[in-house]
Formats: sequence, structure tokens, C-alpha cells
Amino acid sequence: MFLDASGREMFTYDQTMDLEVAVENKKRRVLVVDDEQGITDALRLNLEGSGKFEVRTETDSRNVLQVAREFKPDIMLLDVVMPGLDGGDVKSQIRSDPDLKDLPIIMVTALVSNQEMSEEGIIQSGDDVMLAKPVKVDKLIACIDQMLSGGL
Repeated sequence: MFLDASGREMFTYDQTMDLEVAVENKKRRVLVVDDEQGITDALRLNLEGSGKFEVRTETDSRNVLQVAREFKPDIMLLDVVMPGLDGGDVKSQIRSDPDLKDLPIIMVTALVSNQEMSEEGIIQSGDDVMLAKPVKVDKLIACIDQMLSGGL
């Protein structure tokens, strides 16, 4: 049994186990950034459809820093080629922000093909992780899971 500051029972051990399960099953917050609305919509629908993610999308690269500060994502999917600020510029802004500097970012690009990817469908160089468009949802979810668990 757990008590609050006044000594009243808050919840029992069994409820604590339920709380731990609820925390473990918490949806991860994903910010999807791409200038093509169709791509952001498709990614949002597929990720939310998995039941594992809460997704926010942004199509204007100039708004990403503010949106990320407000949404507080667990991970970001970021297009490379966009008008205004490109993905590299956006990533630099994120890395310069003290509250966002450690945000995992997966670059999603049409600049590489699926044939150039590893078996897992990922290109990794330093702290950069890239996926090729069109993104295969199962590979995207696996990549997100790996990054969030520290495996990439």
C-alpha cells in the first residue's frame, strides 16, 4: 500500500503494477517533418495505426523548432530536402537548443534509394540515421524502436 503526504491510501501494490504497465505502454511522441502533406499524412496514419505512437506533423521547416519545443517529441522524422530550411538546417537548430539537443532524429530522404540501404533499410553514419523514401512502415517502426531503446 502507498500513502500520500496526509497518510491516506493512494493505491495498493496491484494498482502499482497496473501503473507500471501503463507507463511502459505509453505512446511515444513522434514529430514528422516533411514539406509534402501527403507524406506527413501517410506517416501519421501508419504510425498512429500501430497503436504505439502519438504523432504531430509539420510541413513548414521554419516552424519546426517552435513545434518541437511545444510538442516535446521522443523522436523526430525529418525530410532532408525542403524549401526554406533544409533538414540539415533544422537539425542544427534542434542540436543548438538546450532542451532538444539530445532528441533522436531519423533523416528521411529520396536522395538515397532502398537499394543503397543496409538489410535493415538504414544508413548510419556517426549520429546520423537515414531511411530512404518511400519508407516501408515496418522498417520505420523498427528503426524508431531501435533508436528509442538506444540500439542505434
